Amino acid sequence: MKLKRSGRMVDLTGYLLHHPHQLIPLSYFVERYESAKSSISEDLAIIKEHFEQHGLGHVQTVPGAAGGVKYIPGIDQAEAEETVKELVELLEDPSRILPGGYLYVTDIIGNPRLVNQIGRLFASAFSSRKIDVVMTIATKGIPLAYAVATHLNVPVVVVRSNSRVTEGSTVSINYVSGSTKRIQTMALARRSIKQGSRVLIIDDFMKAGGTIKGMISLIEEFQAHIEGIGVLVEAQEVSERLVDDYVSIARLAQVNEKENRIEVEKGNYFLNGGQAQ
Repeated sequence: MKLKRSGRMVDLTGYLLHHPHQLIPLSYFVERYESAKSSISEDLAIIKEHFEQHGLGHVQTVPGAAGGVKYIPGIDQAEAEETVKELVELLEDPSRILPGGYLYVTDIIGNPRLVNQIGRLFASAFSSRKIDVVMTIATKGIPLAYAVATHLNVPVVVVRSNSRVTEGSTVSINYVSGSTKRIQTMALARRSIKQGSRVLIIDDFMKAGGTIKGMISLIEEFQAHIEGIGVLVEAQEVSERLVDDYVSIARLAQVNEKENRIEVEKGNYFLNGGQAQ
């Protein structure tokens, strides 16, 4: 399609935003817009500068016959701080306290705008990793996993507490819950992960880390590799943490049911400048 430059740049920007982490040959855009390669390169240079100035991520150009252009989503410090602040304030609402000291977070997980922003946070933190699939466990972690996977442009696999006939043959393991110390079961369809895949685990809440430890063991059963762990909220007061290397957005410092008070802090996201180590 032949477009004026303004229209071409709008369409080109939209295409990059909807195809993150995908290497696209320049020849594709030359044919798409019926324009010279030099014109496309100039457009990309302008878009690259705009993205970086406004904290939208990076546009990488790969030279050579097999090269092209790739968009890596990101988020700047100010926007990241604002998102974490919003999450902390929402979590500190005392009306969230449920009997037993649990918190109501369904409305947060069900907020598309906020979940999409959190997805950008995690995608930015793990942008330097080569990730083939995002893994989570049913059920509250599913929206988060899909938000992260959208920005990384990879599929999602969901671990369940029991196998389903619609998923065919499954791999099941027993694991010990870090908080209750009870033996539980998790299962994943054999077709979900290919051997050698690099997996990013995303979970909505981590206390001692028993569930995540179980997912790591499940990944090993597939002869795949753990590439990172992202947690929306972590509990602070834990006697023994089973997982050490992870990125958290918020930290639950205290839930005082008697005084109807919740204390929430920032997680470790900003300790490494928003980048997983």
